[in-house]
Amino acid sequence: MPQFRTHRRVRHAAREMFDLVADVERYPEFVPLCSGMRVRSRTAKEDGKIVLIAAMTISYKLIHQSFTSRVTLDPEQFSIFVEYLDGPFSRMQNRWTFHPQSEHACEVEFFIDYEFRSRTFGLLAGAVFDQVFRRMAAAFEARADRIYGRPTA
Repeated sequence: MPQFRTHRRVRHAAREMFDLVADVERYPEFVPLCSGMRVRSRTAKEDGKIVLIAAMTISYKLIHQSFTSRVTLDPEQFSIFVEYLDGPFSRMQNRWTFHPQSEHACEVEFFIDYEFRSRTFGLLAGAVFDQVFRRMAAAFEARADRIYGRPTA
């Protein structure tokens, strides 16, 4: 059962990083392998959370796979929880949590747990997914530098 977890300290505020990751419509502009993203619905809850139903397309060479997820944005807790609904996985969920460290820094925690329906595809993709997740984490940090400015040491 493949899992990936990373913690990165970044020199951007937790609110900035949360807002950047919550802006899922922009993913095709900078997230590695993301060739498409469509938000099918957006619902504001009474507790302040926002729930999206979003379809993402991942492309790598001749492989194109789309999947749909329920994305729960919790701006008060600086967290994002993604639950798999439909696509090539038998299961998938991931979590982003942004832990404030100071006014201009936070620790970004990312966790994903997934399994592909196709054992063959899982073996092929599994070999590169760890690398992809590392590139993805770096892409969010680079995007934050472009949007909010490169922090000084």
